[in-house]
This record gives sequence, C-alpha cells and structure tokens, in this order.
Amino acid sequence: MALDVLGFFGFGEKPPEPSATAFPYKLKIERQGAPSEVETAVEDASALQKLRNQAPGAPDQLVRIAESDLPKIVDALWGIGYYDAAVTIEIAGVPLALGATRTDAAIRAIEPYRARAKVPVRIVVNAGPQYKFRNVIVLNDATGQPFSHAELPERAIKAQPGEPARSAEVVAAEAGIVDNFREKGHPFAKVTSRSPVVIHPERAMDITLRVSAGPVAQLGAITVSGAPGVDPAVVRSFIYAEPGDPYSPTALAGIRKSVGRIEALGGVRIREGEALDRNGGLPIFVELSERKRHALGVSASFSTVDGPEVRTYWTDRNMFGGGEVLRVEASSFYTGRAIGEPAWRRDEKRLQRSDIGGRFGFTFLKPGLWGTRNDFLASAQAAREKGYAYTVRRAGGEIDLRHRFSDTSAFQIGLRAERGQSSDALGQIDYTLVGVPVSYTYDSTDKPLDPSRGVRFAASVTPYPSFLGSTVGMTIAKANASAYYALDEDARYILAARVGLGSILGGELEDIPSNYRFYAGGGGSVRGYRYQSLSPRIGRIPIGGQSLVDGSIEARIKVTDTIGVVPFVDAGQAYAERYPRFNEPIRVAAGVGLRYYTSLGPIRLDVAAPVNPRKGDKPVSVYISIGQSF
Repeated sequence: MALDVLGFFGFGEKPPEPSATAFPYKLKIERQGAPSEVETAVEDASALQKLRNQAPGAPDQLVRIAESDLPKIVDALWGIGYYDAAVTIEIAGVPLALGATRTDAAIRAIEPYRARAKVPVRIVVNAGPQYKFRNVIVLNDATGQPFSHAELPERAIKAQPGEPARSAEVVAAEAGIVDNFREKGHPFAKVTSRSPVVIHPERAMDITLRVSAGPVAQLGAITVSGAPGVDPAVVRSFIYAEPGDPYSPTALAGIRKSVGRIEALGGVRIREGEALDRNGGLPIFVELSERKRHALGVSASFSTVDGPEVRTYWTDRNMFGGGEVLRVEASSFYTGRAIGEPAWRRDEKRLQRSDIGGRFGFTFLKPGLWGTRNDFLASAQAAREKGYAYTVRRAGGEIDLRHRFSDTSAFQIGLRAERGQSSDALGQIDYTLVGVPVSYTYDSTDKPLDPSRGVRFAASVTPYPSFLGSTVGMTIAKANASAYYALDEDARYILAARVGLGSILGGELEDIPSNYRFYAGGGGSVRGYRYQSLSPRIGRIPIGGQSLVDGSIEARIKVTDTIGVVPFVDAGQAYAERYPRFNEPIRVAAGVGLRYYTSLGPIRLDVAAPVNPRKGDKPVSVYISIGQSF
C-alpha cells in the first residue's frame, strides 16, 4: 500500500460512502474530441477534480464547488488558446453554465441521492478551435518604436506568429526578452506592459509587449560575506570577474560555479545590487555558507571483471582555515587470477594472502596560495595491483604547483617519484622513476557528468630523465580532447566526440614498466573489448604499447525528460612503436546505450559489440556506471 503512490492497485484514498451527512460524487470529464491538453487544463483548474475524494456535507456545498469551477476552467482554457470554449457542469442532470443560475434546481436534484448513491457530476467542454498568434510586437518603452534586430533578435522572442496563443508562450516570450537584454548588460530590463487582443473572426491573437531595457551596466564592487572560517583571500582567488567587466548573468553564473569549487563551502549565493553606483557599476554580493569540516565515507562494489572491492576515506575540507583539503583513502580488493580470467574466479586452492590487493594514500590541496590563483598539490600512494595484463607493486609521491588562468583553463608543473616492481608476459622489472610532469587543461563544458555544450582538452608531457635517477630514460606524452554540440536549444539532441593520443619516447618496450605502457579497450576506451586487451600481444596476452590512438562518437538523444538512448561507435588500438604505424588494425566497436537522467547525473547502461573482433573476443559486453562515457 505504501508503494502504491499512483493508486494503480486501488489502495489510494477513497471518498466516504453516501450517508445523511456525506454526498460523495462521481466525476466525469468530457472534452468532445478536443486534444488531451484540454482535459489536463480542466483537471488542473477544477476544484471538483481536486476534492473528488472529500465528500461535501450538504447539497449546496457541492453546487457551490461546481459554480466556482466554471470561471476557473474557462480561464484555464483561454490560457491554452481556446477563446471560444464553452463549459457546462451537470450535477444530477441539471446543467450549470457560466452566467446562468440553476442553483436551487441543482440542490433539489441532489437530494434524492442522500444516503443512497454517489451524485453524478459531468464537466462538459466544447473547446472550439485553438487560436494562434497573428502579430507579436515588442516596443521600446522609451521610444514607442520596435527594437532593431541587433538589439532584440527574433530567436529571443519565444512566441512567434502561427504558434498556439497560450499564456505560457507569452510568459516565455517575456522571459526570453528580459534574458536577452540582461545578457547584453541591462540588469534592470523588464516588461512594463502586456496588451493582448483576441480577434474572434480570424481565431487569432495580436499581442504587444512594451519593454524597458534600462541602463547598460558593468560589474561593480564584489563583496564576499559568510563562511567566517574560510580565508576570504582564497575565495577571491576563485573570482575571475573584475569590477569594470561587462555585466551579464553568465558572468554571475561563472562566479557561482568557480567559487563553488572550494570544498569547504556548502552554498554560494550571488545577489545583485538594487541600483548602479556612481560609476555605472552594479554591486555584487557573494554570500557563502560552510560545509561540515570532516567527512568519513565507506563504499563497496563488485564487478564481474575486477571482483569485490571495499573503499574507505576520511577528509578534512578546511584544514588550516584556507580551504585546504586533506583526503586519506584506503581500499582493498581481490586480485588473484590468471591473465585472461575474471578476477573473482577462485583457483582450486584456498584464498591466499597474495590474492588480496590494496591501495593506501593521501592527497593534499592548498588553494589560493597567498591569495593568488596558484594552488599547491601533494599526493602519495602505495599499492599492490593486478590488472588484466600485469601485476605491480609500487609506492611514490608527487608535488605540483597549479596556476589557474581562469575557471576553464589551468597549467600545472611538478615533481613525481615512484619505485616499484611490475611483471607481465615480458618478465619482471624493478624500476625507479623520477619525472617532471607538465600539463595543461581546458574545460568549457556546462556540466561535469552530462555535458551538452563545450570542449574539454587535456595534454601532458612527463620526462623521466636518467640523470634524475630514473632506471629508464623516457618521456610520456598524452593528449585527450572531447567536444559536445547540442543540436537544439533544449539539448535533447547532442553530438559528442572524443579522441585520445599517446606516445612514449625513449626506452625499449621491454624496459618500460608495464603499468606505464598504453592499453586500449574497456568502458572508458573502446567498449565491446575487454579492459586493456587492445595492445601488442604475446599469444593472446596483452603486453602494452608505446603509442595509442582511440576515439568515440555518440548521439545522445533524450526520448523523455528522464530517459535517453545513445547509439555510439568506438575505435582504438595501442602499438608497440613510439608512433602509431597501424600495422595492427584499429579495432572498432558499436553499440547502443540507455540513460536514466537524475539530478546528480545520468545512470548509464551500455551494450557494445566488436565490429572486427579477434579470435576469443566476446560477442557483446555490458557496462553500468554513473555519468556519460566521456
């Protein structure tokens, strides 16, 4: 019963039985061939519909509810463009119409149903034709003349001639007009008057909107308040807009987004001033709230490829009052397997200590060093891991200095050191690597887990020279780029594409630790092929390569607001040479995905099949995750 929220199984609330003091009624809505939106409008406006499970205590109460419904239903039908609509409500066979008085007759007709049966009530709607917009005129309130196309492009006016003359379209048009002028630097733009004229012979509507654009403004003083436990200088380092910059809602949204990246903050509210200052600037107020400083998390997962895993972490989001973040994380997982077999499949022998793998490490971030846009990062990790192609034991650390050019781009340089032992089909390597990682990132996408517009780009070069102590002198270069293009304004149809490249310069393949080589295949690469399986092989065992090329293209189609389908094609391969020579054919996979969109991001189910499989490749693979594939 608790789960029957829609009443499908008859457990919902029901009206009381007829009695001397209860007059339940049976409601029927007849729309006489009109579209379903007419019935929806009637249901939304009708008190009879809302109160159908609450029986009136007397006949006159039921009649008064019906009489109050008549003007509300007519208004609702006008709101969706039916200006010739006629509405009649029949109570026990007695019709009530707008402007007609049949109250006494309806009360007398109800009386015989006392303590006997439900009173029959019908809402009969003759909607008539739906009116269309004929002329949509927008005038400058200051001059009484239309705006130029440059000031107000046609696409900004949501209501267009020939479209249904619904009130929702008028409201959308007003919002679109105001948004247009606000985005062009007019913070006080508003619609001052609305003049609709219904032309019954032509079944059309003319509407005139008068708009005051208001003055052009720039950003004024930016005041930060709230969150007393966080250094304001750190907060200001994440505000890339400056007083004197052009005003726009996009600029304010950028402030909210960038400041919200500070983990110590729980809420960011941007409030605009009510008047311009003497320099024509609009004061901006950034109001903050703090999150709880400490957090502890535990998670468990199981994969048919990787087996069971348990993770736990502890974090301090504001360690020294400057937004510093310390995160300590540990995980344990089952690793015992033979290459090419599922991780969770036990051997005939009992579980050994060597079958358990794990990671332990920490990350530390100090944002806004001395109030600048520079961040200090440090991390360290020790791990024993076993993948599809190799086993590795490693320990190392890294320190970096990152400079944020803006909220979309950053440059980072650091020092990395790691010692480890890797083993695969080529043998065992004991290695020491000391390198200088250099990277650049750019991200103009609108949403991290479900981007609909924008570009992402990341490139890194990490030299590991022998003179710093590396056992193999090499340089690893990587680049990844993805782009997202919405075909419509509501982003229901999106094209997404991704390409990845990689190369290892210096060193021979057998001297490079196996966990540093390139592999393709799997959920984040070429779906349809096993994780790390697309690379040079000895027999059927992958050994990794010194170069990589892979990519994907998807069409993300929303069927409803919560359900989407995604046909896709992936391709990729890792090569033994330092540059792809394509002596091994690029492996291609195709498939289709299902998306369930939530407030946190889409839940993803992908089914992929190899287009040009090798012997032993599975005919189909299934992937479940949160967020888009890239």
